[in-house]
Amino acid sequence: MTEETGWERKIIEKLALEALAEQRRARRWGIFFKLLGFAYLTVFLAALIDWEGLDPEKSARHTALVELTGVIQAKGDANADDVVSALQAAFKDKGTAGVILRINSPGGSPVQAGIIADEIVRLRSKYPDKPIYAVVEDICASGGYYVAAVADKIYVDKASIVGSIGVLLDGFGFTGTLDKLGIERRLLTAGEHKGFLDPFSPQNARHKEHAQSMLDDIHRQFIEVVKKGRGSRLKETPEMFSGLMWTGAKSVELGLADGFGTVDSVAREVIQAEEIRDYTIKPNFAEKFARRFGAGAASALTAALERFSLR
Repeated sequence: MTEETGWERKIIEKLALEALAEQRRARRWGIFFKLLGFAYLTVFLAALIDWEGLDPEKSARHTALVELTGVIQAKGDANADDVVSALQAAFKDKGTAGVILRINSPGGSPVQAGIIADEIVRLRSKYPDKPIYAVVEDICASGGYYVAAVADKIYVDKASIVGSIGVLLDGFGFTGTLDKLGIERRLLTAGEHKGFLDPFSPQNARHKEHAQSMLDDIHRQFIEVVKKGRGSRLKETPEMFSGLMWTGAKSVELGLADGFGTVDSVAREVIQAEEIRDYTIKPNFAEKFARRFGAGAASALTAALERFSLR
């Protein structure tokens, strides 16, 4: 073997060894990334599993907590579907000694509030040994109070805002603005009143009367729920159902609330089960995004109906 041939052979052997080493490194990195991916998937799946539901101590005696926070509306965090599901889970748990509905809401949809209130009444009847108490934080007004009124008792802070037992329908009229801009409104309808409450048309006396009739009807429903829920505790005054709000301290005097308390104090002193378990259904980022932007093409009639609110 010549010296030149030996040199070439050494180069080839070196290249071959380096290729094998590179393959081994690539294989090790491949295994590493596979293990990393498996670990990530394991963590992700673990986060989805309700470990508390698998816990044999799940039925230990506790106070169940459900939150009603923000404006009560179908596409918001405080929607009837989620609140009702949370309440059902809270009452169904064998270890639940009592339920606390923590409310911090200015109100919202009378339909959504009504669905929640009706379900509370049903659950109270189905589980008579499990009381439900409303605990008010900053505000419990209008639709929020509609829901609170059906609870066994209502606890507030002395500075909470409570009440606003009324219904409103708000909007704007743009006819003067259109005239100034030289814009002509062209509205074609099939049905005499299909343009009901159109903000770009002059206010129609008959439409206004009909809208007021609907407001009065919803208001009567609201008043009936409050009177039935509060019963003899209510100390009625001429302004009680006028839409006014009161401090927590005044609401106790008026019988709109029963006393002062927080989630912790009610769990500890009233329900006498200090352990608190949160059953609130909290939407993830994707659900929040879908609720906020997924229903952007609502019809004009839906938009008009949504303007009726317990706020």
